[in-house]
Amino acid sequence: MDGKQIVSSLDRMMYWIMRLAILNGLWFLFSILGLFLAGVFPATVAALGVARKWIMGNDEIHIFQTFKEIYKQEFKNANLLGWILTIMGIVLYLNYRVMLNTADLLFIIPFAFYLLVFFYSIIVVWSFPLMAHYEAKWPLHVKNAFIIGISKIHYTLLLGMTIFIVLYISLKIPAFILFFSIAIGLSGCMWVAMQVFYKLDKR
Repeated sequence: MDGKQIVSSLDRMMYWIMRLAILNGLWFLFSILGLFLAGVFPATVAALGVARKWIMGNDEIHIFQTFKEIYKQEFKNANLLGWILTIMGIVLYLNYRVMLNTADLLFIIPFAFYLLVFFYSIIVVWSFPLMAHYEAKWPLHVKNAFIIGISKIHYTLLLGMTIFIVLYISLKIPAFILFFSIAIGLSGCMWVAMQVFYKLDKR
């Protein structure tokens, strides 16, 4: 590799580092604009939508404008989906606390609970990439998230691994959260999801 190729590779790497940092900043900015309670879910879908366009080869898009358009377009749907999943998560947590304080539970009860948590996790990790890629109401995204998550379990595990790695690095290097964690995590998840969506779209 000659000097020009090295410079070109470094320039390309810095270009993407900058774009990921911008996407990360936009996620925080729009989450704050929605007071987090109403901003975090549409901001997540918007970040996934931007990553989707990059993965599909549209890497010259105007990041801010694209993010803003998706955020506004999916604001209602993303919040409905996000808060329904949040309420479901709270209910599961409360049930977990009850289980911890209940003696002599039948084996089938904890088994059924953890199976339910597993199914819930599948729906959570697949629903938002589906919303970023397909136009549909949130109940259909939930249904498809469950079907895809179970039928493409190896991709589901890859999504989980992606999230785990980003969380691990973020806990080790907290500054990573401010500049890259969200963008890299969501872009990685969207890349994994797109491998499935490409195959589904060809059918």
